[in-house]
Amino acid sequence: MSTGINRIDHRMNKPEPCDRLSARDRILAAANELFYHEGIRAIGIDTVIEKAGVAKMSLYRAFPSKDDLIAAFLEMRDRLYWEWWDKVTARHPDDPLRQLRALFEAVARRTSGPDYRGCPFVNTSVEFPDPNHPGRKVIAAHMDELRRRLGALVDGLGVARPALLTDQLLLLLEGAYSAGNTLGPDGPSATAALAAETIIQSHVSPTLQRPA
Repeated sequence: MSTGINRIDHRMNKPEPCDRLSARDRILAAANELFYHEGIRAIGIDTVIEKAGVAKMSLYRAFPSKDDLIAAFLEMRDRLYWEWWDKVTARHPDDPLRQLRALFEAVARRTSGPDYRGCPFVNTSVEFPDPNHPGRKVIAAHMDELRRRLGALVDGLGVARPALLTDQLLLLLEGAYSAGNTLGPDGPSATAALAAETIIQSHVSPTLQRPA
């Protein structure tokens, strides 16, 4: 995959000018914006082609079917998400508590922004409930990685019940993404960092510390 698509702005989901991207990346950039803001089923291939400014044959050479384009869109969003995650956590190396705080502070900002339209993985799973859809395989892998990464940070805290804390933070994270979409900037997702801190502190208090 060309590196051009990596330069999509993570907050606004806007690509760079099309003349800097390959035809495949222009198609992905167009699909990213349209699918995320309008929904996947609402957008036809012709709309993607028109927005991308490419010939129909260019699209079908890169993506034999719409399902293939959906899977590629989700793979791109997965990559962008982990780039965002790594950027946030890199500010606090070797400090899992501060990394968790930074992540939930960033999530609170992200999900309470005016352009936020929800988690693309959740949105797609609602539109395509068939577990055999190519996009669902990308979603499952993304969620497994999310749980693994949260768990790795929680393990660094030395709490007595790391699996429980990981699940609680995962539920909070998914709740923030959902509330940001359904309730908008004035909803409770802006308090995600405070809620995370409350949950984390309930586990790191002296009575719940893991024995040395």
